[in-house]
Amino acid sequence: MKLRMLGQVTMAALLLGWGAAGAATKESAPPPLSDAGIARRLAHEVNMYPYYTIWDAVSFQVANGQVAIQGAVNQPFKKSDIESIVRHVPGVTGVTDDVKVMPLSPFDDRIRIAVARAIYSDPALSRYAMLPVPGIHILVDGGHVTLTGVVNNELERSVAGMRASGAGMSFGPVTNNLVVERPAKRS
Repeated sequence: MKLRMLGQVTMAALLLGWGAAGAATKESAPPPLSDAGIARRLAHEVNMYPYYTIWDAVSFQVANGQVAIQGAVNQPFKKSDIESIVRHVPGVTGVTDDVKVMPLSPFDDRIRIAVARAIYSDPALSRYAMLPVPGIHILVDGGHVTLTGVVNNELERSVAGMRASGAGMSFGPVTNNLVVERPAKRS
């Protein structure tokens, strides 16, 4: 009988202890993310989106939890999917979606493929093709090619621009908006 009472008292104490621990966990929620933290999380979430490819490029500006999305995608459903992803990131209080949907065009699709082959087959740039989301994004809008993304140095930026121009199918010059991650130091 004493053993049974001791067991019940012990069980009650454990249950009360777990309840208090659970309450403490709920009260000690992680602090809200800073704007920089939200931006990092947004970049991660969009890069993990399975339909985000080298044909798309989006960027974010975050101010007090308000997110402005800019860029372009090649399919209409991606625009709404990316906006939904952004809205569900903790700390986001509002979204302005300025993402452009490029026109659906078989000709633009052929240009995209030709430019991608030209860029990613170059020995200086082929390592970018092995990344989960390659660093060089190819936007084609009505036959006009724009390169965006990040490369390691100015040589890679120039090679990418030349290879894209050499693909030969675009209307007009290629716009090279690639950003150099490690610019050369000048003395």
